[in-house]
Amino acid sequence: MMKKQWLWWSMMGLSMGTVWGQRNVKDIKKDFLNPKSTTVLVASHRAAHNQFPENSIPAIKEAIRLGVDILEIDVKVTSDGVPVIMHDGTVNRTTTGKGKLEEMTFAQLNQLFLVENGKATTEKIPTLEEALLLAKGHILVDLDLKTDKMDAVLEVIQKTKTEDIVIFFDSDYEILKYVDKKNKHYMMMPRAHSLSEADSAIALFEPEIVHIDFSFYTPEVVGTIKKHSSRVWINALGPVDAALRAGKTDEALGQLLKHGANVVQTDEPELLLKLLKERKIHL
Repeated sequence: MMKKQWLWWSMMGLSMGTVWGQRNVKDIKKDFLNPKSTTVLVASHRAAHNQFPENSIPAIKEAIRLGVDILEIDVKVTSDGVPVIMHDGTVNRTTTGKGKLEEMTFAQLNQLFLVENGKATTEKIPTLEEALLLAKGHILVDLDLKTDKMDAVLEVIQKTKTEDIVIFFDSDYEILKYVDKKNKHYMMMPRAHSLSEADSAIALFEPEIVHIDFSFYTPEVVGTIKKHSSRVWINALGPVDAALRAGKTDEALGQLLKHGANVVQTDEPELLLKLLKERKIHL
């Protein structure tokens, strides 16, 4: 009997793949908020969309399965007040329809299907509520705010009781000020475009993390951010992800980590997680 049980659990471990190595969201958040942590965290851009439509339910499930730390998704709000997950201003590129998303009702959007590699799928545009309920208990969520209709967004977060996993990201500091005023416990990620802007963001929000880019990725900038116990977010998107795909791992990591960034957003979460684990800089 014991042998049969052992065999069943072994088969389950193989079938579930990397999900067994995933930390729960409490451990991820504890690490995320720990200024002394040496872990480099991985954020999956528009969910894990290499085999699935971007910002889709299957892509969210895949990010969770892989053991990604932070799920990056884009939120917009329909004309009748329903927050949904979509990057572009229009639905033209990613769905079977055409038009500006925020001028459409949810019922209209629900008639459309997501597109993958130019082909229609059976997947619908997810609501923010669906996405957050999937993420709850598993993964932190970076909400890239593509809307100024924040009351509708905040209502869904409160309804799903996911205040503890959401990180609000925007370059519009007025939007972030509005969110911060609503709840001082929300995690914030202002986008900075210079050292002076990073300084301003820190003074305004005391953020958990600051989003920077390679144009001003310097030891001074990183030191300024970390001095205030914030994490430093950098993107691998584009050339660095291309280097990862090409197997140029030293080149890729060298660019990403040379000055101490400790959260990396990527379109290649599986490759990056494997590499960071091999280098002992991800748990």
